[in-house]
Amino acid sequence: MMKSNCKTLLGLAALLFSGLVSAAPIYWTDWTGSDLDSGTGFQGQGTITTSTSSVTVTYTNANGIGFYQPSGGIDYYQNAGGGRNDSISPYTSGVVDNSPTGTDIIALQYAGSQTLAFSQSIANPVFAFVSLNGNGYAFLNQDFNILSVGGVDGNACGYWGCGGVTKVVTDLGNGDFLYALNSSNVGGSEPHGVIQFTGAFDTLTWNSASNEYWNGFTVGVQGTAAEVFPPTNGVPEPGTMMLVGLGLLGLAVRGRRKS
Repeated sequence: MMKSNCKTLLGLAALLFSGLVSAAPIYWTDWTGSDLDSGTGFQGQGTITTSTSSVTVTYTNANGIGFYQPSGGIDYYQNAGGGRNDSISPYTSGVVDNSPTGTDIIALQYAGSQTLAFSQSIANPVFAFVSLNGNGYAFLNQDFNILSVGGVDGNACGYWGCGGVTKVVTDLGNGDFLYALNSSNVGGSEPHGVIQFTGAFDTLTWNSASNEYWNGFTVGVQGTAAEVFPPTNGVPEPGTMMLVGLGLLGLAVRGRRKS
């Protein structure tokens, strides 16, 4: 009986720990329609459909863009050589389960500021970038993690090839920091990959560093902020779950010693 209880406790603890480290499915933007800006700039809209919500995403760039592909066209998210394999995709990792849905992409061309706005607060957005070879993206006071890059850590190269990236942090003073994603030209000159911002966001704003035709992107989320960061309701937080797991392991070991 003691061995049976021990195995049960060990199994429960393992289940708790596995839930903390597994990759999550990402809900990517379904870009639709056409340019909503009647002037020289560009504005496009799309929808993120999560398990319980529908979020409108609006992208605005006063300088205009290279091109907009809301449906059909070339699949720029496929691996080098053609086709998709999410087990080695430049856009998947230990955090992201699935590469961008469909072929939707916004291709950039001009230096300057641009903004993504969400109709409701979203959680832990991921930003897939394509062919960042002659450009860089700088986010003001919005830190990020580089999750995956084509040709690195077993990932296949992207559509246009391989290339490394770096994150450069600049202290602007007065509590402001600039977090820049730049091509490193290590391993090639065609970076493809994904970065992630941690927390709840209503907007994301960044600057393209140069005029370069073209580099592209799309955005996805782990869910809405309400879904991922619900108000306190008695459900254990990840840190609490880890302590529970350690406690269960301790009980299991203690039980085995007694037996």
